[in-house]
Formats: sequence, C-alpha cells, structure tokens
Amino acid sequence: MADPARVKPDAGYSETRMPAERPKQGEGPGGVPGSSSTASEPPASQTTTKEESKTRSAEDAAAAGEEEEEGSSSLHPPPAKKLKVEHDKKKEKRQKVDEDEIQKMQVLVSSFSEEQLNRYEMYRRSAFPKAAIKRLIQSITGSSVSQNVVIAMSGIAKVFAGEIVEEALDVCEKWGDTPPLQPKHMREAVRRLKSREQIPNTKHKHILFH
Repeated sequence: MADPARVKPDAGYSETRMPAERPKQGEGPGGVPGSSSTASEPPASQTTTKEESKTRSAEDAAAAGEEEEEGSSSLHPPPAKKLKVEHDKKKEKRQKVDEDEIQKMQVLVSSFSEEQLNRYEMYRRSAFPKAAIKRLIQSITGSSVSQNVVIAMSGIAKVFAGEIVEEALDVCEKWGDTPPLQPKHMREAVRRLKSREQIPNTKHKHILFH
C-alpha cells in the first residue's frame, strides 16, 4: 500500500485554497488584538482635554448666566419685593405724619384755658351709642353690618354734630345771645352749612337730563 504522503496529485487535480481570513475589527494585520494602527482612534489625552474644555465652557456659561440674573434682579426687583418696599415707605410716612399731628395737638392742648380744656375733655368723652347707630344703619340698608362700620359711622356722626355746634355757637355770638344754645341757633347753623354745601341735601330731586 502506497504512502499517502508520497502520492503526488494528478496534473488535473487543483488544490482548493481557503480564502484568507480577514482580520477582525480591533485586530492588526497579524490577527493580534489591539495591534491596529492608532491613527483612527484619538489618544486618551486628547479626549480628556476636550471633555475638560467642554466642562469649563459650560461652567463659564452658567456663571455668566448667574451674573446676568443678579444684575437684572438688582436693576429690576420682583413685583412682590417692590410692593413691600412701597408699603414700608407709606407706613413710615404715615407714622411720621401721625407723630407730627400728635406733637401739634400737644402744643395746642397745652395752650388751652381752663374752660377750653374742660370743653375739650367733654368732647373727647362724648360718643354716640353704638347700638343705636347699628339699628339706624340696619333700618336704612336692610342688612347687617360689622362692628367696624358701626365704629366708623359713630365717629362721623360725632364730627358732624361738632361742626353744627360750632356753627351754632358762632350764630349765638353774632346774634348777641348768650349760651346755652337754643333750637333757633341750631336751625340757623344747619341752614348756613347747607348754603355752603357742607351738608348734603336730603331732598330727592328728579334729574331729567344728565
């Protein structure tokens, strides 16, 4: 039996060669992994530098945005803060006006005579009964009112009565009469105040044309 290794192939026989295997991705020409050329991939140092530059640019942009926001907030404060500042200014102005009025009133009271001081004390102590004022308001409006409305109307009625009394005293002095005041003095005081339009006219007028 002939040795197969020594048997020569026939002339018509052709060996079939297997195609050469292509190197896999990531392998060099010799099939060794990681032996590919470094020209296609950037080095790690360059990637790190790019990431750092991107991070720095983002931080700079954020810092610039914060500075712009701070500048805009300083130039244009929010509406709530602006309203609070205006409210504080009005409150301080009101307190200053109240202090000035109190100081002027103290100077005026200190210059009163004994009779004037007694009259002023009686004026300060006098007040309309709040229950009567409340019943009157409810009878006119037909609805219940709060205590603050009653207090306000009581104060307005007191001022109105004081103006009539002062005018009646002037009438009494002009006519040569002596106090106490009489009904004729009160009626003349009301008539004068109405003529000066300091008392609203209670008579209803039909206005044809506006």
